[in-house]
Amino acid sequence: MEGLGIRLKTDAVFKTASVCAATIEKWHVPCSVNNQPRKPQGGVIVLPVEEKTIIDAVKKATPSTVNVATISRAEEAAFQPMPRRGVGSGVILTPDGYIVTNNHLVRGAQEIRVTLTDGRKLQASLVGTAAVRDVAVIKLDARDLPAAEFADSDKLQVGQLAIAIGNPFGIKGAPTVTVGVVSALDRTIVSHEVFLEALIQTDAAINPGNSGGALVDSQARVIGINTAVIPYAQGVGFAIPVNTARAFAERIIREGTITAPWLGAYGFELDAAKARALNLPIDKGMLIAHVMRGSPAHHARLRPGDVIRTVDGRAIRSPKELYAFILQANVGDTVSLQVLRRGYTKSVDVTLEAAT
Repeated sequence: MEGLGIRLKTDAVFKTASVCAATIEKWHVPCSVNNQPRKPQGGVIVLPVEEKTIIDAVKKATPSTVNVATISRAEEAAFQPMPRRGVGSGVILTPDGYIVTNNHLVRGAQEIRVTLTDGRKLQASLVGTAAVRDVAVIKLDARDLPAAEFADSDKLQVGQLAIAIGNPFGIKGAPTVTVGVVSALDRTIVSHEVFLEALIQTDAAINPGNSGGALVDSQARVIGINTAVIPYAQGVGFAIPVNTARAFAERIIREGTITAPWLGAYGFELDAAKARALNLPIDKGMLIAHVMRGSPAHHARLRPGDVIRTVDGRAIRSPKELYAFILQANVGDTVSLQVLRRGYTKSVDVTLEAAT
């Protein structure tokens, strides 16, 4: 079905004529030929349906995507305080001025200014942050703002359309847009600055100024909050699932900054294949691949290659289970891990610290 970007194969022949008629009836536009716009009577160019779907979604989602500009102070040459400027995007949560964005964008900011798509520039106040999820909420003194529409990110499927929308320049009515698909789910990224798990991976390019902006579906519903891109990696961007972002944003609105605990060890679910390859005597647990320097895991001397089997006596089968347990604990709690290292099982106590 060329009109919808789909081709149906019957008896090794691609047939589009019958579904083309259905496309005309459903969408009220003529089918395209070889994905090119067809010129109907009257000389008016009509876009292919797949392009029209993207354009309509962008038009609908753009008003709720805003520019977020920050100013912070940093010590520069001769120890003189100099302003440091940051720029990114945000998504309007509620008509009364709550906006969700990235923690890394507003962290340490002394001034936050928001530019709406109608050109208005407004001062924003920081409501709070959740560094453990790179989520922050800011507030405008405004009413009747165009709040975003949200999807259920738990129902996302690999391969569905993903449109990344940002407003890094603060120009009236001029967002930046890239298009791709949901490439993978439940991804984890780790660097010397950030440790995030359960992310959406997309091949829609997420430029630095688009951080905090919306990742939307074909119906203009927000499915994620753009957060990161791997430098020098082509077609690899990440977004926080919107269910996670909203849950933390609503908690921030109620409680302020969330000082959630973190462990700082990244790994994989151990299975029979990995256990055989590594000659391990067990095939369940979280296999540590990386320990962040300065993290609680680092202070407890956990190492890559260790397998976390239990935490406080509870069996751990995957990173997701471990992270969920850690998030239920409190900053300052000490948890006991049962760890397999070089064929021997040992207990390791870890004192949890606040994610920053």
